[in-house]
Amino acid sequence: MPSLEDAIKDAAKKIVRMASVSPAEDVVNALRNAVRIEVHEPSKVQLNAILTNIELAQKYTAAVCQDTGVPTFFIKLGDGFPIRSKLFPILTEAVREVTKELPLRSNSVDPLTEKNPGGDNTGIGIPVFDVELVDGGDHLELIYTPKGGGTELPSKAFVVPPGNAWERLPELVLNAVIDAGPMPCPPVIVGIGIGSNLDVAAKLGKKAAVLRPVGSRNSNPDIAKIEDALLDAINKLGIGAHGTGGKVTALDVHIEYTYRHPATFAIGIVFSCWATRRARAIVYPPDGKYEVKPL
Repeated sequence: MPSLEDAIKDAAKKIVRMASVSPAEDVVNALRNAVRIEVHEPSKVQLNAILTNIELAQKYTAAVCQDTGVPTFFIKLGDGFPIRSKLFPILTEAVREVTKELPLRSNSVDPLTEKNPGGDNTGIGIPVFDVELVDGGDHLELIYTPKGGGTELPSKAFVVPPGNAWERLPELVLNAVIDAGPMPCPPVIVGIGIGSNLDVAAKLGKKAAVLRPVGSRNSNPDIAKIEDALLDAINKLGIGAHGTGGKVTALDVHIEYTYRHPATFAIGIVFSCWATRRARAIVYPPDGKYEVKPL
């Protein structure tokens, strides 16, 4: 009988494969809708090419984008789940194996030598692990998302004076989108984090961009209105799919926030591309039964 450790690795490998082969279902549906509403022909051509690319990747079980991203796991760990210290090595091995088997391009590069020493998508600090301890429960939830370099390059994190920060926010976001241009492979999802400090804001922005489904809104109705207004404003910029012009520059805008220090207003603006990929597995002890599904 497979051990719980084997079950975790097997579940992790399945979601790494699933997320690498196709964007999330809500993203694909949003792209189909973008084709329906787009009126600018060059952008419409690009959107149809994107959808064809997705269909071929699914048909041949191949990576949907040549940039297979930085392997990242968002982990929710229940109080009663028995495996803890061994979890990171298990997930790292899952990434190694799928990188060879699918295959995936390895994106782990030494910052000094610029060499890819192992060719297996691992290294110092890679994969990335974000762990949340969950009160009660005995299961393990894994969300895998590979986020590419083209969306990281234009992403921003900064701290502004708090006095008029909300009034400045639309300008800051629109300037970030204009600066990004076609680099993050639009249509994009724009994640905005407002946090207690700089690193929290950046992480919230990333979670907003890659984890929240297209069409979802913040539970705070005032924040939800800002999300809608920013989405409308971004799509009026006319950047369009892959920068070819048109009505659809962003599929959505998501904002996440925490309370902040009264003297600062930390903002993270993070982009996620049309190939926003994520998948989830839930593993149950003691026998390692698990369920895997897109997220």
